[in-house]
Amino acid sequence: MTGARSPSQRAARIVERVRAIPEGFVRTYGDIDPAAPRLVGHVLATTGADLPWHRVVRADGTAPMGARQLALLAREGVPLRRGRVDLATARLPG
Repeated sequence: MTGARSPSQRAARIVERVRAIPEGFVRTYGDIDPAAPRLVGHVLATTGADLPWHRVVRADGTAPMGARQLALLAREGVPLRRGRVDLATARLPG
């Protein structure tokens, strides 16, 4: 198959994309890998890499890790509204 990636290549790309999220911004699971947002969650949960995991949120702006994640985001200046990330402002373009 042309263009197919091995699971390890795909995981490495996910790690690279998460590492690239700058402080004060977020991306959604689908932004990281549109074809496999659940894989993004799996990689974040199982990788031993030191990643800014807290900068990855659900498509509706909710934080899957709850109050701890929201506190880390707030500390970075990510705008929150009613317990959710304001994606219109905080979502990393592209």
